[in-house]
Amino acid sequence: MARRQDSSGMNDRSRYILKVLVERYIRDGEPVGSRTLSRESGLDLSPATIRYIMADLEELEMVRSPHTSAGRVPTAKGYRLFVDSLLTVQPLDRNDIRLIEQGMQARDDSPQKILNSASSLVSSVTQLAGLVSVPKQDYAHWRQIEFLPLSDSRVLAILVINEKDVQNRILHLDRTYTESELTQAANYLNKHFAGLNLSQVRDALLAEMRDARETMNQMMIAAISMAEQVFDVDDEDGFFLAGQTNLMGFAELSDVDKLRRLFEAFGHKRDILHLLDQCIAAEGVQIFIGEESGYQLLDEVSIVTAPYEVDGELLGVLGVIGPTRMAYERVIPIVDLTAKLLSVALKTTI
Repeated sequence: MARRQDSSGMNDRSRYILKVLVERYIRDGEPVGSRTLSRESGLDLSPATIRYIMADLEELEMVRSPHTSAGRVPTAKGYRLFVDSLLTVQPLDRNDIRLIEQGMQARDDSPQKILNSASSLVSSVTQLAGLVSVPKQDYAHWRQIEFLPLSDSRVLAILVINEKDVQNRILHLDRTYTESELTQAANYLNKHFAGLNLSQVRDALLAEMRDARETMNQMMIAAISMAEQVFDVDDEDGFFLAGQTNLMGFAELSDVDKLRRLFEAFGHKRDILHLLDQCIAAEGVQIFIGEESGYQLLDEVSIVTAPYEVDGELLGVLGVIGPTRMAYERVIPIVDLTAKLLSVALKTTI
């Protein structure tokens, strides 16, 4: 095998040994030794020569030794080279294709239910944690709102978004309102805001309260205040997450401290949402490996995402979170196909 070096300082033989090492580690999860590589590489190389190559790979920070054993494991840098230039993506298994197609068949569901189902589906097929980001509010349009009186000065707000997405909110008001008052408030809001996207509605509410308070009657003020309370709730979690417990089955993530840090990262939605926004901006399948995410809490995992869209507009991303030792050659096409079918499923609902 030729020894031509590339920009990483590696020749073809070193790259091939790295490929074999990464594939073996992904499969077994154990440090890979020189004898194993000598046997599995198919090259006429002695264990001593393999050890020399592995020492070079370690100097280049492609592999590391996790303890005093002679075996090596890939680093994030090694995984990156593997994914970018050594990976052979496998054709999807027919059973996987069938499961994904059946799971994403068009249903008479709201967008929220479809997105939630998609995160569960991709988690189930990959046995990793699945996530789907919620579309930005620019794509969610106010259709109608209704208010129903409850006890103790509470009101149930029923907000219809887009064509079929119905969201309910319980509002705690400063006094009891009659059904007639609530109907008037709903009629006022529907007249002024129906058809606007939710970002425009928020801006319009602020403008109404700032510029026209002195000319508004009590009914209008009450209606605006109710609408503000509807949108004051963090009604968008930002993403749906499913199958987190699947990650407990991987030895490298199974100790209590690592799991605690990982689940803490899931609670830091702003960090994950920032990553997902980067994925949307970049388009196509995106992969963050270990510390590439820029967030220490995610150093032990990789994130693979693909965008979903409707009518050419990118709405969000679907992806998986798993150990850096994930089967990238299988996971990448699963994520890509599921995102494409999610786009189809959403077309009639958004």
